[in-house]
Amino acid sequence: MIKNIIKLFGLFTILLLFLGVYLSYFGIETERFNRLIKDQISEKNKNIDVKLNKVKILLNLKSFSFNIKTIKPKILYKNDEIKLQEVTTNFSLKRFLNKNLSIDDLNILTEEVNLKDVFKILKNYNPSVQLFILENMIKDGSAIADVFLNFDEEGKIKKDYKINVSIKNGSLRILSKKNIKGINFDIQIEDNDYLLSNLDLIFEELKFYSKLIKIKRLSKNFLINGDIRNDKNDVKPEFLNLFLKGNYNDLENFNISSENKFSFKVNKKFKVTNLKLKSDIELDLMKFNFALPKLREFLPNFDNLIELKKQKINLGIDQNKLIINGKGDILIGKNNEYLEYNIKKKDNNYLIKSQIQIQNSPILIKSINYEKKENVNSEISFEGMANSEKKIFFNNISFNENKNYFQIKNLDLNKNFKINSFKEINFDFYNNNKIQNNIKLKKNKKNYELSGKIFDASLMINNLMNSKNNNKGLSTIFSNFNSNIEIKIDKMFLDKVSFINNLSGDINFINNKINELKLASNFSNKKKITLSIKTNKNNERVTTLFSSHPKPLINRYKFIKGFEDGILDFQSIKKGDISKSVLNIDNFKVKEVPVLAKLLTLASLQGIADLLTGEGIRFTDFEMFFSNKGNLMTIDEIYAIGPAISIMMSGYVESEKLISLRGTLVPARTINRTIASIPFIGNILVGKKAGEGVFGVSFKIKGPPKDLKTSVNPIKTLTPRFITRTLEKIKKN
Repeated sequence: MIKNIIKLFGLFTILLLFLGVYLSYFGIETERFNRLIKDQISEKNKNIDVKLNKVKILLNLKSFSFNIKTIKPKILYKNDEIKLQEVTTNFSLKRFLNKNLSIDDLNILTEEVNLKDVFKILKNYNPSVQLFILENMIKDGSAIADVFLNFDEEGKIKKDYKINVSIKNGSLRILSKKNIKGINFDIQIEDNDYLLSNLDLIFEELKFYSKLIKIKRLSKNFLINGDIRNDKNDVKPEFLNLFLKGNYNDLENFNISSENKFSFKVNKKFKVTNLKLKSDIELDLMKFNFALPKLREFLPNFDNLIELKKQKINLGIDQNKLIINGKGDILIGKNNEYLEYNIKKKDNNYLIKSQIQIQNSPILIKSINYEKKENVNSEISFEGMANSEKKIFFNNISFNENKNYFQIKNLDLNKNFKINSFKEINFDFYNNNKIQNNIKLKKNKKNYELSGKIFDASLMINNLMNSKNNNKGLSTIFSNFNSNIEIKIDKMFLDKVSFINNLSGDINFINNKINELKLASNFSNKKKITLSIKTNKNNERVTTLFSSHPKPLINRYKFIKGFEDGILDFQSIKKGDISKSVLNIDNFKVKEVPVLAKLLTLASLQGIADLLTGEGIRFTDFEMFFSNKGNLMTIDEIYAIGPAISIMMSGYVESEKLISLRGTLVPARTINRTIASIPFIGNILVGKKAGEGVFGVSFKIKGPPKDLKTSVNPIKTLTPRFITRTLEKIKKN
């Protein structure tokens, strides 16, 4: 009996083992559990249904539970469906024996489905603004999802669920109407954590990659951090508008690669806060087109194009703070130079610090006659601030080249890059005239002090004397200069050789214009020079220049050479754009005046012409009455008288276009004879012998400055005006 029981128990055990092995490996197919799975899935929403085929049941001996799997099911929501690859669940044998058929977990593996279909079902299942926005942003793409759900004894989903999704060939259209395409990534979702891995996408023709992006759901926000990079590629300037507002029309396509680490918070309305970004950027080439004619005055090789090459840039963003450190090559024209820079942004202020090493490019500062030649090392450094209100302030700007040094402190500029004010300007340099300059312009409260040991002002004087409007230069530099400048310079050069000592005085500016000026100095030969400008009650500007040694001033005019001696007295009255002036020069001598020499030759006054190019012709008096308006100089009268010759002329000069002069030239002997014989006018006019009544010549000079045509005609009578002016001079002397 006992043996039979043992045999029966053994047979039963073998049968159970065989059944267990069979159920573990082969299982059984049935439709009995279809209703259980459908009810569990649709418990939360009655609109969701599941279409199942036969269910296969496998025994899990390890966990002593049943594994239920269905192949090719479908999730149905109203008229939409998602095809699944399989649905798997487990329930314990204990529950089966107790007739409690609730499932423990659920594993759903989808087939490749269209993203738009997924979001359509999700939006209908759980409507929200975010899902509506995402549905409209998604243009294309597919997904495969693997969902793991665990249920408690009450059938509710536990928080230890896992969802793995693979997105392929996704396409989005973001709010700026830009397309993101070729989106591929894997995402793992666990409760409040989202992990994106193996991301790649194409945005604005740039391909981006990411190893890992973490998203964590907080109470009201999502915290996102991760990495992203892009390989070297050409980028269109419009790409910058997505991150930095501005006008990039002057920027050409540039080549860039980057590696970035970031973190930020985003709320349900997609508002980004607490942004932190750390980027390592390699910029192969970036070209800027700038039409800056003023810059070409300082950089003659500048061709309106600046190129940044092989730049290594470290960029950091921490909320409202921005830090950029960069270094690399910069091309100015065709010359390669080196640039380093540091930019910090806090709130609306940009703090900028930079150094530019310039070796291959020449640098010119024409106004002070300075030149840095090619292949000479130099460095420009500056430190300053700019803000969104277009205010620009430089704490320091300096330029070093060998022993030459330039510095500007506390330079305040407006949005048009014109100067509001500055604290100090220091120049210590050796110029093209081989003169060592040392000068300082320093602010003292509201006014300024100009002082120095030596200053070469030759080119500045040339520009002042040749300028059509000597106030325009100041208005192009300053926004609205209203200050007094006190001047004390030990030695100032007027040209390469001539200089004045102990220059002192004051200049008062109102609205960028000289209101009053008073300067005095003396030459090494103790002769003096003074210059004054006053504005009277009629708003007329009266300029007076006196020099008992005018040679340095006259010699700068190329058409006069060999000027000696003399006293110069000049006065001008200007109102609006019209000025009337008188120039007097007494007791001087000239050796070379090409136009005068030609006149004398044409008039057959060869003896006087020889004198002009030899010892020189002396004049006792020279007077010029003229007026200026714009580019036109109208000469009312020029009268010069001397022992050898006298001249009277009038006409006009249109700057750089046309010269038109006419006048009378008479040898001094004829004039003296004429004046002495005034009571016998008839004899003088006709003469006793043939040709004896020819007193001089009339002449005309006309044409462009470089192609003047001269004509001469003999005259027998002098004009009453010529005789009157001559009598006035004789009487005066």
